[in-house]
Amino acid sequence: MSQTLNKVLYVEDEDDIRTVAQLALEVVGGLTLRSCSSGEEAVQAAVGFAPDLILLDVMMPGMDGPSTLAALRELTLLKDVPVIFMTAKVQPSEIAYYRSLGALDVIAKPFDPMTLADQVRAIWGGRRD
Repeated sequence: MSQTLNKVLYVEDEDDIRTVAQLALEVVGGLTLRSCSSGEEAVQAAVGFAPDLILLDVMMPGMDGPSTLAALRELTLLKDVPVIFMTAKVQPSEIAYYRSLGALDVIAKPFDPMTLADQVRAIWGGRRD
């Protein structure tokens, strides 16, 4: 696993949120982003993109965040890639559930575009390999 966070696979079904996050992470944060609008698209794109981190919306039509995570974990190259869920559902029991699925942490929506990249980097930096 690389020690510097560069490539982020970002999965979000809502166009407006995806656009804001893309600007926040690429322009403000200087990260390389591959945006996907569905879990299915993420599973197809993930291996070729080889992300350092996956940012994953929880509530999406079709494959939701947890089922997308399960599918990504079945891909050998992605089984150890850290994941952060993004959701408005941030009750302690919900956060505990997402962590039990293997997520590093949860970022609450709505997020602050000016601090999103810093938030992601702080979570990335605090992980234990």
